[in-house]
Amino acid sequence: MTNLRHRLHEIVFEADTPAGKAFDVVLLLLILGSVAAISLESVPDINAAHGPLLRTIEWAFTALFTCEYLLRLYCVRRPVAYAFSFFGIVDLISILPAYLALFLAGTQGLSTIRVLRLVRVFRVLKLVHFLGEASVLRAALRASLPKIVVFLLTVVCLVICIGSVMHVVEGPEHGFTSIPRGVYWAIVTLTTVGYGDIAPQTVFGQTLASFVMLLGYGILAVPTGIVTAELTRRPAKTPVSTQSCAGCGLEDHADDARYCRRCGERL
Repeated sequence: MTNLRHRLHEIVFEADTPAGKAFDVVLLLLILGSVAAISLESVPDINAAHGPLLRTIEWAFTALFTCEYLLRLYCVRRPVAYAFSFFGIVDLISILPAYLALFLAGTQGLSTIRVLRLVRVFRVLKLVHFLGEASVLRAALRASLPKIVVFLLTVVCLVICIGSVMHVVEGPEHGFTSIPRGVYWAIVTLTTVGYGDIAPQTVFGQTLASFVMLLGYGILAVPTGIVTAELTRRPAKTPVSTQSCAGCGLEDHADDARYCRRCGERL
């Protein structure tokens, strides 16, 4: 049984063996086919003509992905650890919408989230240098998170103040019927989206709007600057291996790693 589990792990998780690569290539093709079927089903004309066939195909894909997910849990010695890993969560939520659609109509369209599983293409095609770059970007985003949170909280306070002022200045007669409506306008203007469904009419309101528009350009640059600063501070990227831990399924280990950094399992 142990040998069977080890062999299945090599096929399901490893991309550096012929069988493992073939499994992953077939899996990627199935994901693309599934996303295509879901997308076509959302087109009214195609759904009217081929709806039952597309739903049958989608359920066949869902059954295959469900079996594959259970197989992944079986292959690792710590299935709970894999279930709560990034890929484990993505694998699970990629099949849940189909079953959720049995109770809530229309949610099957959320199954397109399984397209996230295509990130495995880097591992399958042995684009290891891309994995290293992804690790650097992930580390920079993690280091930037506290600063970005503080920045976003400041922006939230700013749009509440601006929205409140616009509600008082413009009033309901110009579309600013409430403070939340004013806050909505402030967010749309500050982000330079500008839907145009509501606009200030008074001189003071237009002056304030001009200030908010100019402020928006500066605000949008702040998160980019924070992440860029962290990226320049990152050390040279460590080569990343395509090997997966047989214990918990964790991936993206250093190329010279001998043990899993999460559970200590020998790689």
